[in-house]
Amino acid sequence: MNIDKEEKTPWICDKCNKKLELRQVKVLYLGGNFEVELMQCPECKMVIIDEGLALGKMKEVEKGLEDK
Repeated sequence: MNIDKEEKTPWICDKCNKKLELRQVKVLYLGGNFEVELMQCPECKMVIIDEGLALGKMKEVEKGLEDK
């Protein structure tokens, strides 16, 4: 699932029922950290991790740890 940030139908937080907003978010994953634009709830701050990020940057962090 790749998230279309220009999509007409808004993503809604299931917990807060608020429209998600595109924001620059600091991500900490397995000791690696980076900043990326993600859809985030303005109230509870939960984010959607799209497939591209999960299989891209996060996979790179995992591979870096495995290689050590």
